[in-house]
Amino acid sequence: MKASLVNPNSKNETLIRELYRIAEIQDTKGFVDLFAEDGYFWDVSAGTKYYGEDIGKTVDVYATAFPDMHRELYDLYVLEDENTVVVELSLNGTHKGPLQLPSGTIPATGKTMQTPCCDVFKIENGKIKSFHCYTAATIMLGQLGLF
Repeated sequence: MKASLVNPNSKNETLIRELYRIAEIQDTKGFVDLFAEDGYFWDVSAGTKYYGEDIGKTVDVYATAFPDMHRELYDLYVLEDENTVVVELSLNGTHKGPLQLPSGTIPATGKTMQTPCCDVFKIENGKIKSFHCYTAATIMLGQLGLF
């Protein structure tokens, strides 16, 4: 398994960078369109998998709660032979709106977050087959003043 950082010729890396770009501009439809028909998004810390158009809910939820949301990408590990991309990043923003989670809604706290996250993508035929998002939820909740 050869992992590489920033391979400008990698179609898989280009796809994933485009996904983050689209999330940054809060283009929900564009985000969903990058997934395979049977693809899914798994928000591991929330314990919820999203399929089809519901995949876009994650963009909408974070855009509502953190209108200034920015995803800072630290490292991308591209395993071309396995059609896998792993991204280390942080989710950054100010909690200005309700954060709707499967377990309930957290009213705006006005606090900022810089939450570590690791995303793992599987790609099939140029589309995202699976997106597993491992957000450090306890750190995020602490930064929002809930712990």
